[in-house]
Amino acid sequence: MVAGGRYTLDPRYKRFPTIVHALAYAAERLPDRPGLVVPGMDGQDRTLSYRQYVAAVAAMARRFEAQGARGKAVAVVMGNGMEAAVALMGAMAAGALAAPVNPNYTPAELAPLLKDVGPHILCCDPQQEERLRPIAAELRVPHFATLPAGTVEALLREPPPSLPLPGAEDASVMFFTGGTTGLPKGAAHTHSTLMAYSYGVGALWPLEFGVERVLNVAPLFHIWGFCFTLVYPVYIGASMHLLPAYKPGEVLATFERHRITVFAGGPPTMYVGLRAHENYRKTDFSNIRWCMSGGAPCSEELLRAWHEETGSVILEGIGMSEGAPIAQMPMQGKRKVRSVGVVGPDTEVEVVDLDTGTKVLPPGQAGEVRVKGPQFIKGYRNRPEETAKTFRDGWLYTGDIGYFDEDDYLFIVDRKKEMILVGGFNVYPREIDEVLAKHPAILEVATVGVPDSFSGEAVKSYVALKPGASLDRNSLEAYCKERLVKYKLPKHIEFLDALPKTGVGKINKLELKSRR
Repeated sequence: MVAGGRYTLDPRYKRFPTIVHALAYAAERLPDRPGLVVPGMDGQDRTLSYRQYVAAVAAMARRFEAQGARGKAVAVVMGNGMEAAVALMGAMAAGALAAPVNPNYTPAELAPLLKDVGPHILCCDPQQEERLRPIAAELRVPHFATLPAGTVEALLREPPPSLPLPGAEDASVMFFTGGTTGLPKGAAHTHSTLMAYSYGVGALWPLEFGVERVLNVAPLFHIWGFCFTLVYPVYIGASMHLLPAYKPGEVLATFERHRITVFAGGPPTMYVGLRAHENYRKTDFSNIRWCMSGGAPCSEELLRAWHEETGSVILEGIGMSEGAPIAQMPMQGKRKVRSVGVVGPDTEVEVVDLDTGTKVLPPGQAGEVRVKGPQFIKGYRNRPEETAKTFRDGWLYTGDIGYFDEDDYLFIVDRKKEMILVGGFNVYPREIDEVLAKHPAILEVATVGVPDSFSGEAVKSYVALKPGASLDRNSLEAYCKERLVKYKLPKHIEFLDALPKTGVGKINKLELKSRR
């Protein structure tokens, strides 16, 4: 077992019951410092000082409270932006469970997720309203709120209410993750788990309070984007610059325009895209000190080239929707290529055998990584069977295969599950199979992940048609585009007369993965 302890939280960092308390503290200490900066539709930045940030969150929270949200769920189906950020933070301040949901999902994908959330309030962008209202009506959601650009400014024109403060063990946020069935399930956090996240990140990435200018492009519905927009930057009193989407040219321009010091980054494909952009070599990186990466491993070549070309260091880490961080590459001390770093404070990590999941393996021997710590949830929402499989004897079994070296650095070498990691997004083969299997011409289907030079992995689906049926690739791609978000779409489709089977009659995915 490797327990965190080598790195501890700097005593200059404060501890708070909730991130809402941390926001109030930042507003008290740094009232005029920009807290949240997003691009406006007119090309001008929209900026909230920390004083305004607290006022907007308080006003939004009081609206939610008036609608009876305390102790219930608030679904936020919105893209990155000021309204989405204030709605999520406002929901948490109101004592509600904030549930960010991918706005790019099709109605067929959104409906089961929102049913699982069971929202008391559903918030959306104006462009989402038409397709979400029927779902909200079907689910009998009591309150539906459309939040156009300018909503936050309107909130600030109201008489400023007091900021409600939730409790440490109140529900805070829920992220959707997948499991052995491939069906999404909710990982619901409390405020204490979010603060444990802050302390864990702060111990290994101790950024200076009230100084940093952080840029994030990752989506708010993902734990990385959420925590690097609404949690850790607030905790350290950073100026948080949030872009609506990842566009390499805009990222590079923002580096210079706002003299960004920390790039929250994400999967390595973001860095690959930046290096490929025509303005990369012209960009001034002199203000950037640290860049973060997670969701997929960076290649040795990328880490080396980025440092040589920009002068900044990419620090890798690992976490999951159920809790983060598990391990991080430290800012200070030894950094090892291909490792995800060392275990942080109050966290225990073991590598155990794949057969029983109970035998702890020595350094250098690979097995399944299991974790324990205050940043992790205790089970899945409405999924007792999945909870029993993943959470055993106080341990969370990650499904990752890895090993520790002699210096207690963690290396991840594979994934136990069949999950496909496309540019940092989790894609579950069964979900793709279920969509394809509903096509009237398809007899059998099997989806696997295949190596991809840009996204790390790509989705490949093998299809066998019913006797006498006809279907071409273009028609099948159009069918998929109506039912799946872009990153889940099969990049490769291969038609076979029949799918290979194992001796017991199961589709042989190992054989399919070995095909080229």
